[in-house]
Amino acid sequence: MTATIPPGSIIGILGGGQLGRMTSMAARSLGYHLHILDPDPNCAARYVSDLCVTAPFDDAVSAAYLASKCHVVTLEIEKIGAEALQAVSRHTPLRPGAEVLHVIQDRARQKNWIAGKGFPSGPFRCASSAMELASAVRDLGGDCFVKSCTGGYDGRSQVRVKQEAEVASAWETLGSAPCVVEKALDLEAELSVLVARRPGGEIAVYPPALNHHENRILAWSVLPGPLPERTNTGAVKIAADLAGALQVEGLLVVELFLTKDGKVLVNELAPRPHNSFHQTERACVTSQFEQHVRAVCNLPLGSVEVLRPAAIVNLLGEVWLGERPPDFNAALSIPGVRLHLYGKSNPRKGRKMGHLSAIGPTPGDAVKAAQEAYKRLAG
Repeated sequence: MTATIPPGSIIGILGGGQLGRMTSMAARSLGYHLHILDPDPNCAARYVSDLCVTAPFDDAVSAAYLASKCHVVTLEIEKIGAEALQAVSRHTPLRPGAEVLHVIQDRARQKNWIAGKGFPSGPFRCASSAMELASAVRDLGGDCFVKSCTGGYDGRSQVRVKQEAEVASAWETLGSAPCVVEKALDLEAELSVLVARRPGGEIAVYPPALNHHENRILAWSVLPGPLPERTNTGAVKIAADLAGALQVEGLLVVELFLTKDGKVLVNELAPRPHNSFHQTERACVTSQFEQHVRAVCNLPLGSVEVLRPAAIVNLLGEVWLGERPPDFNAALSIPGVRLHLYGKSNPRKGRKMGHLSAIGPTPGDAVKAAQEAYKRLAG
């Protein structure tokens, strides 16, 4: 039986962005100490942790040093080097483990694993040359999303190709590197499901969140998603089964597509806290960040009950780069709205600087309140 890692222990986190920051804040409330590894000496989590090791994510020596001081290590970003992950595992429990990251870090490997395990996904092909990319686009009907196998998030490292004539440009844009080619689908909605899983196999599954993207970056998300019950049931089962098949210890977020004809298909997996569940801090008995700590420390999982609908709207660097500074007073004058800033001092286009959250009597009301707060803040 796996032992509990009790409050007062030290949790290491690989990655010091906003997810590491918010996980650290939840962990502190539970009485834990935090050590962070991140290449940015001024990362978002630095000022809420006890120790911040400044090192690249593929630095095995620094990862081992971090792990030697911790009772458990987890992560908030997938792009950790394989040798660094192995170095951590030699010193202390790593949750989720290196095997989970091996599946998820490469999109082609991830897609093939999902399909090989029998989970529903859209048509796709893998390509390792411009010729293979052209063949894949042709086989999939000409309208596709082409994504690099490694790296990229928030819509980065992917391009849309609508005809074979655009293949050469797409291949060059993505660095002439192996890629995944996905058939463009006729979508009704995008959703996500969060699963927490303890080392012994106990799971807790949050209801699906409904997500809206603009320029391939999450613009807003609401929980619970106003979706058909059949969709909710199917999405929850898929996510729970995926977490079990991967043997995740910690969190797994399953990004899903709902097609116009009612099919629920797996898009991508994320073994960490996720932007689309930030509203659990307002909506649920247990936030995703507290649940993350509970899962990796093998504590009893918290209730995922939704007490009230809540929504978030992301705040990107553009808000700070406009003609006037953000109007926080105007946004916070709306009842039920809260401001969540990540402590980042260098705004740039597309960079997530924070988010607004709002509650409401219905999911639609929560989204409207969050959007109105955003309009007032951004002018």
